[in-house]
Order: sequence, then structure tokens, then C-alpha cells
Amino acid sequence: MKRILLLLADGFEAAEASVFTDVLGWNKLEGDGSTEVITAGLHDRLKCTWNFTVIPEIQLDGINVTDFDALAIPGGFEEANFYRDAYDERFLEVIRAFHAENKWIASICVAALALGKSGVLKGKTATTYNFPGSPRQDQLRSFGAKVVNEPVVVDGKLITSYNPSTAFEVAFTLLEKLTTSQNCQHVRALMGFS
Repeated sequence: MKRILLLLADGFEAAEASVFTDVLGWNKLEGDGSTEVITAGLHDRLKCTWNFTVIPEIQLDGINVTDFDALAIPGGFEEANFYRDAYDERFLEVIRAFHAENKWIASICVAALALGKSGVLKGKTATTYNFPGSPRQDQLRSFGAKVVNEPVVVDGKLITSYNPSTAFEVAFTLLEKLTTSQNCQHVRALMGFS
């Protein structure tokens, strides 16, 4: 069984988190059956950007990186205090630990900024929120990443993307990396993606 840690910061976008639970959940029931998602956060209750409340299964102090095969992180909104958790040293240390173990790390939209702040994107090609006039790509560049304006970027075992519209593609990319291309295509078809 491939275990994926879904790392949630307060203020995360529910839609960006749900793609991981849905795609990897569909795989568990209808694909090769090899994936399980476990949610984690810094608090016993987390509020999404739009006030949806989530109770993570474990808190960060209970994480043993060796128990997991991959890390997935949805982005969120500054106005909902996303960066308070995403830039917390305990949150960043989980990212560093997964990277040190050479495990897959998938992020959506501004979650790439947490990867950047952790130091794992130094010298790596990556992307983040790309709306014209947004400072986010410059912020990612300031962390040492080679920023490109592409929907989904894979460099080594790091996956980044440039806005919420890429969320499903990030989840399918992670599924393919953890299983096989054939299995991923099967799950895509079952979910109605061509």
C-alpha cells in the first residue's frame, strides 16, 4: 500500500485538497487498490479558505516520514492565514524530511511557496500562482527556484503547478508516479477525464 500524507495548512483550499482524496481514493477502490491518503495538520481542526472545517487524522508531531511514500500539499489564501501554517517551521520540516528521503512531493498553486521556503526548490525548476500582476512567481524565485510559467512542472520528485485549474492534473501525475501510467489512465477514464 502506498501511503500519501495530505499536509493541510489552515486556510487551505478545499478543492485543491479534495483532488488528492478523490483521485487516490478512486484508485484505492477502482484502480490498482494501492493508495491510501492520511490527512495531517498543525491543529486538531483546520478551517479552509471558505470556512469549511476539517479534522485531520493526525497532527504533525505524530508523523513518521518512513510510514509514507509521498507528500501532497494544497495551496490556500493569505487572507485565510494559509502562510501562518505553511511557513511554520514544523510544517517546513515535514517537507524537508520527505525530500531528504527522496519521496514524491506534490503541491498545487501557492503550496509551492512552502516548498520554496523549506529550501527544497533551490536550483529546481518550478511554478506557482501565475495570474498577471500576482507577486507569487517572484516570491518563488526569491527562494532560489527556476520559475517557469507552465501548468504542471516536475523536477526530480517535486511536482508544482500554477493555479487551482491544475489540481486534478497534479493528483493524476502523483498517481502515475506512485503506480503506473496504465493504471493512471484507467482511473482517469473511470472519472470521466479523457
